Amino acid sequence: MILEVAMLNVIQGKEQEFEDSFRQASKIISGMKGYIGHELQKCLEENNKYILLVRWETLEDHTVGFRQSREYLEWKRLLHHFYDPFPTVEHYENIELE
Repeated sequence: MILEVAMLNVIQGKEQEFEDSFRQASKIISGMKGYIGHELQKCLEENNKYILLVRWETLEDHTVGFRQSREYLEWKRLLHHFYDPFPTVEHYENIELE
């Protein structure tokens, strides 16, 4: 499993509109091949800051399957105009400790 982590800085005053659009966008990502689950967390200290966590079966499910899909164009249309600056997105894998 791969964990996608995106730090989202939303333009101040657009938080509620972003959250409403994200609810719509959630339906898009949840239908993608390799999608396992996601969550959006809102920062307590900075009202316009969020973290998005998405679990994918493989890195390629996100970087190729999702980002190169027609569905991604709708995701972009719904969400990308809310960000300033554009998010940093990183991918992580679990380290087995035992």
